Amino acid sequence: MPRRMPSLLAALLLTPAAVHAACDSPLLDTTAKRLVGPEESLCQYAGKAVLVVNTASACGFTPQYEGLEALWRRYRDDGLVVLGFPSDQFGGQEPGSDAEIAEFCKLNYGVSFPMYTKSSVKGEDAIPLYRGLIDATGEAPKWNFHKYLIAPDGKTVQAFDSRVTPDSNQLRGAIEAALTTAR
Repeated sequence: MPRRMPSLLAALLLTPAAVHAACDSPLLDTTAKRLVGPEESLCQYAGKAVLVVNTASACGFTPQYEGLEALWRRYRDDGLVVLGFPSDQFGGQEPGSDAEIAEFCKLNYGVSFPMYTKSSVKGEDAIPLYRGLIDATGEAPKWNFHKYLIAPDGKTVQAFDSRVTPDSNQLRGAIEAALTTAR
């Protein structure tokens, strides 16, 4: 067998479908489309602490984008990922298109953490990730910037009300505890 065959075989086995099939986190065993970019498997975040936030551009809590970006920059090398899911379900406070939302986030808050397409985060139309988070915690988002922290084990989930800010001791302590257990 030529030397290139094992590499080719490995490449074929690691197609996105194969990687997605190997996901060991039921909550992350789904896909989502980036605001600007392709649909991708959320399984890529399995084994990390994942902070999932429903966002909005015209809300009193919108300045939390700054704190979310700070969390992402502070803890990403330790294994935290912040995922933003814009939603227009609370007071119509996310009226923009995906491109407009991406531009707003970048220009106003320098957002570099992964942001996904505008989504339903509660009710019958909720995307699979949010249905799983609601089932795991018994708590649906009541407003914009509700947060869920998925521990690296993929099973332990904590919910945080919109009023819990990214720089709060409560959220930072939960993130640090989750990252410590991952080591």
